[in-house]
Amino acid sequence: MTTTANDITYRLEQKRRVQADFPGPKSVALTERRKAVVASGVASSVPVYVADADGGIIHDVDGNSFIDLGSGIAVTSVGASDPAVVGAVKEAVEHFTHTCFMVTPYEGYVAVAEQLNRLTPGDHEKRTVLFNSGAEAVENAVKVARLATGRDAVVAFDHAYHGRTNLTMALTAKAMPYKTNFGPFAPEVYRMPMSYPYREENPEITGAEAAKRAITMIEKQIGGESVAAIIIEPIQGEGGFIVPAEGFLPALAAWAKDKGIVFIADEVQSGFCRTGEWFAVNHEGVVPDIITMAKGIAGGMPLSAITGRAELLDAVHPGGLGGTYGGNPVACAAALASIGSMEQYDLNARARHIEEIALGKLQELATELPVIGDVRGRGAMLAVELVQAGSKEPNPELTKAVAAACLKEGVIILTCGTYGNVIRLLPPLVICDDLLLDGLEVLAGAVRAHA
Repeated sequence: MTTTANDITYRLEQKRRVQADFPGPKSVALTERRKAVVASGVASSVPVYVADADGGIIHDVDGNSFIDLGSGIAVTSVGASDPAVVGAVKEAVEHFTHTCFMVTPYEGYVAVAEQLNRLTPGDHEKRTVLFNSGAEAVENAVKVARLATGRDAVVAFDHAYHGRTNLTMALTAKAMPYKTNFGPFAPEVYRMPMSYPYREENPEITGAEAAKRAITMIEKQIGGESVAAIIIEPIQGEGGFIVPAEGFLPALAAWAKDKGIVFIADEVQSGFCRTGEWFAVNHEGVVPDIITMAKGIAGGMPLSAITGRAELLDAVHPGGLGGTYGGNPVACAAALASIGSMEQYDLNARARHIEEIALGKLQELATELPVIGDVRGRGAMLAVELVQAGSKEPNPELTKAVAAACLKEGVIILTCGTYGNVIRLLPPLVICDDLLLDGLEVLAGAVRAHA
């Protein structure tokens, strides 16, 4: 068994191994079956089908082994088959798969709420509600804010991504592929400028000044007394892994508090040790009124949550929150086991260790290649923004070519960004150093070859 510095053991050998002619015949056959039955609107960025996954490795049906630098979009932080999660799911399934917490409740839901109340920022009294997806969590956070404040307007930010449902599409800033031709969208959503240090017209602008810019626009266009909620990703995900300038989030949160506005931190992608803290807002000591969670919460099982101030969530009338599958008992068991593994392996420290390894190598590459405009991120949520050499003009063509070249060598990476020019790295937090370094070398080679 291979081990990391944290003495994590793996079921599968942690090495990449790909045949030159992949996708192999089994993946090709599955693709043909898929074409006949799966809607073409569901796209997959990798043309192989998974048979097994563990640690930082994905095995496909034809026997290839890929380094996973995407974690199913930040979901499998504890690995895709963490033994504790697998054991908890098996044990839960043997008893019952569903009863609906709104009909006949069960302890697992309560236990997950206790853990989230403990782990989320702030020592105030909290309440939690469980759902199925990140978009559902965001929708319900907005519902709570509107009911509790008696106001309608919701402020979101440029480059934001909050989901694919109608309201969350309205909150999302990127048209293709998320919004185009799917309107009309939910009303009373207003978009403000984000702090995007690399692309600021004034590179000297501070976080506090960028927050003042947004606040001035809110006051002018809406009026602070009419705003129910401000919702923001502390590190933007699909928008390009944008880390706002220091001071931006605290200034927004302080103004929201002064105006009686609910400050919602969307930590769907950045939560659960991903950035080296339980939640990304912790890096600047921001305490949200409501925090939305999903992705890494349950080791791959579908679960999401909102946790917030008791007076806000308890303002909702009985029956006003819920859902048939929300807080499914098997998903709750997985979440409890996943949180346990995060604490056992100290995955916050592991994320910071990944940053130490990866960020330095990426920054060295940036000094070598003028097509790398920016390297940014925290913990194991890192990004490389690719541009036309000698400018800040986005280079989505190069980004696609690099992703394809990495895949050919057996490394799965994800792209993102409003302009489609950002490579995002989201390795499982349990990835071993050797595998991470191998993946980074492949990435560096791909950028060099196509620059």
